[in-house]
Amino acid sequence: MNLRHSALALSVAVLWGINFVAIDLGLHANGRDVPPLLFVAMRFLLVVFPFILFIRKPEVGWKAIIGVGLFMSAGQFGLLYLGMALGMPAGLASLVLQAQVLFTIVLAARFLGERPGRRQMAGVVLGVAGLGVVALGRSAVAPVLPLMIVLAAALSWAVGNVVARHSKAASGLGLVVWSGAVVPVPLAGLSLLVDGPDVVWATVTDLQPATILSAIYTAVFASLIGYGIWNRLLSLYPSSDVVPFTLLVPVVGMTAAWLVLNEIPTLTEILGGVILLLGVAIAVLGVGRKIRPQTPVVRPALRT
Repeated sequence: MNLRHSALALSVAVLWGINFVAIDLGLHANGRDVPPLLFVAMRFLLVVFPFILFIRKPEVGWKAIIGVGLFMSAGQFGLLYLGMALGMPAGLASLVLQAQVLFTIVLAARFLGERPGRRQMAGVVLGVAGLGVVALGRSAVAPVLPLMIVLAAALSWAVGNVVARHSKAASGLGLVVWSGAVVPVPLAGLSLLVDGPDVVWATVTDLQPATILSAIYTAVFASLIGYGIWNRLLSLYPSSDVVPFTLLVPVVGMTAAWLVLNEIPTLTEILGGVILLLGVAIAVLGVGRKIRPQTPVVRPALRT
């Protein structure tokens, strides 16, 4: 990956790290809990409109657009917001969600033919062990259910990564906007069923400033800019070249959560997080390769 693309990937890690604090502040604005599925629907409504009126549909099939929308957007964030609403701390969520790197390696091997080497598989095993330690530490202080939900969000993100990688969309921003159109109606409908019309209506008619600002940040900076860059990089490089940069997301996320939300993880959670990130590092650092071949040199025909 060249220097410019590396800098872009680094900026995405920073945007996504801060994103977890923004989500937490929006979900619990002024002591009022916002229904998580409704909040995701609001976020992607801002992602889609009015941008879909000006951004052309990416030159990929509808299956790819719907797949990215369902897994990278609706599935990932619906589950992430739900897990955080049920008590998953923002900083820890930013860490656990990086299990998507391990899931992506396994799924890319199965569906894209990007076969992992022994080093990658060792990293996956170590990362899973780290998740086990995090779960053990979490179970000692709080229910494990929110942790499992965030892990499911990581798996959904990994599936979305594979779909985006396979589509090779030239416009990462176009893929974000058009796939985002899959999200608002289904998740708003689910929120009506789960939370009830009265709760949804009361939330919409009494939105707190923190919730509005959170939705704007997550829509513009995390989704439009962050995922626009991310999907573009996935179209240019193998997954193993791109995903290492997400190692920085929990560093930013946990630091921001400590400074803003005063979240301090337990020693067991920190130990598990270190093992997880070490596994991810072993699995992905130094094993990538560019997928765009150089233009072959056309040699002139020999004169006879």
